[in-house]
Amino acid sequence: MTSITRNLPWFIRDLGVSIVGQKCYTSLIENLDIGDIECIKYSISKGLGIGIVMGGSIMKVPQLILIIKAKSARGLSLPAYILETLSYAITLAYASRNAFPFSTYGENLFLTLQNLAITFLIIAYAPKSASKSTPIGPALLALIALPALALVPLSVVAMLQLTTLPLSLFSKLPQIRQNHRAQSTGQLSAFAVGSQVAGCAARLFTTATEVDDVLIAAGFALALALNVVLGVQLWAYWGREDVEAYPRVEEKRAHRDETPPWQQPPQRAETPPWQQRTATPPPAQGGRKWARKVD
Repeated sequence: MTSITRNLPWFIRDLGVSIVGQKCYTSLIENLDIGDIECIKYSISKGLGIGIVMGGSIMKVPQLILIIKAKSARGLSLPAYILETLSYAITLAYASRNAFPFSTYGENLFLTLQNLAITFLIIAYAPKSASKSTPIGPALLALIALPALALVPLSVVAMLQLTTLPLSLFSKLPQIRQNHRAQSTGQLSAFAVGSQVAGCAARLFTTATEVDDVLIAAGFALALALNVVLGVQLWAYWGREDVEAYPRVEEKRAHRDETPPWQQPPQRAETPPWQQRTATPPPAQGGRKWARKVD
């Protein structure tokens, strides 16, 4: 068997070496050494990393489609997406500036771009009342300033990476709070939330195997916990409408009862049945009138 694996075509060999390295390719592919635990873990990590990057390139596409088809961003929190976008961009800058393997952070590039598109759609479809209460101007300035992360010193980027922990926390709390208040998840995509849960869990493994960076691992661990909360809310509120958009009948009745008597519209008294007049049917068209004229 090894005579076959050691004579594979050059393009397969080059692809394998580029993914797992020369050492692990020789051990696992050419020598078929299934006892090399270190290379097996590294190969699994590489495979997961490539899968996460590919999945991250389309993770938020269902969310974009939901918003565009419904022409509404109901249920989506603008502050949550702004903070999440900043967190993705900072992690992207920190990992790339430290020359980490692209398979350990590449999805952050695609998620940043997709989140930017979702953020602008939320702003575009926001009701006038909501747009007045939300500081859209500072939010846009923060998003426009993202390219500056490639120019600031690496020490500053490392300090910003520390802020991704509270950013991750505060980016999910507005969405979690909004879901709880509305008892509904609105246009929130179940595919996006489920993909983020799986991606964060896999990222914990790839980070520990390839990078071993405490800051990156802590960020993914916190993101995993918060995405699990969103997943539980999706399951609990599945199929429910927004209670804020559709007030309950009891609330309407209570509001009506609170109106002072002098402000309530007058109500007509019901006429007893024995006093009600019976409508006289109209005469048939074309028929002869038999009414007698009285002098």
